[in-house]
Amino acid sequence: MGTRAIGEVAIHRVEENAGPSFLPGQLYPDWTPDHLKKHREWMVPRAFHERSGRLMMSLHSWLLRTPRHTILVDTCVGNHKARSRKMWNDLDTPWLDRLKTAGVAPEEVDFVLCTHLHTDHVGWNTRLEDGRWVPTFPNAKYLIGKIDYQYRTQRLELFPDEEPMDGAFADSVLPVVEAGQAVMVEDGYRIDEAMTVEAAPGHTPGHVTMALESGGEEALFVGDIMHHPIQIYEPHWNSSFCEWPEHAAVTRRRVLERVADTPALLMPAHFPDPSCGHVLSAGDSFRFRFAD
Repeated sequence: MGTRAIGEVAIHRVEENAGPSFLPGQLYPDWTPDHLKKHREWMVPRAFHERSGRLMMSLHSWLLRTPRHTILVDTCVGNHKARSRKMWNDLDTPWLDRLKTAGVAPEEVDFVLCTHLHTDHVGWNTRLEDGRWVPTFPNAKYLIGKIDYQYRTQRLELFPDEEPMDGAFADSVLPVVEAGQAVMVEDGYRIDEAMTVEAAPGHTPGHVTMALESGGEEALFVGDIMHHPIQIYEPHWNSSFCEWPEHAAVTRRRVLERVADTPALLMPAHFPDPSCGHVLSAGDSFRFRFAD
């Protein structure tokens, strides 16, 4: 996708990887083959890869440039990081070059918002330099949900042999905290006059979203409240990665009801290109229109 504007804010999608990803049953316990029949018209080929039988998904960050600030929302998996999931292990992608192609050097980023502390949302927080993990964005404040951070640190105290976030807590979160660049944020935190962090618990205990309002237009950056458009059509579905499932379902419906039938642009973290669009009401459920 090229640059998109919400009022005075320019938005660019910075892709790490995209294409066939999870098998539907891996990601959604409620999936059955009948659901492909039910949703084929909109799923194939953009959202479902028939040959592999996998969901079409994306790993990307959202880059926002306001008249005053440069903000990144989520930072994908990152390079050269040991992960147990094969498709995320020891990546070597041109994500950083793509950020520069979008017109931003790491030194120019003012804020990095992590919608939640999962491995594929914090990876480019750091990069390897002389054998050490150091903040990728040396001048940025890293905005981290206070509840998520407390939850991870408490688990580490209770289960010291556990490797939080498949190693990402150690190599992608703690280095920015130790560098003094982390800011623990809660519901209502204002990045500037256009952007507000909002609590959205469920996928993780401290998951947050970011509401953007500028020039009478609105966008909502929702992280992993939904991973794939099928959760808009089946809003009661949680992913296998939702840590507080009952809260996740309540939060998802609340967010969908908020943006349905409005001009607000929904900006998830894993939808296939262009990865954003508009929500429409459909009885007790919803449907999605990609913002092509």
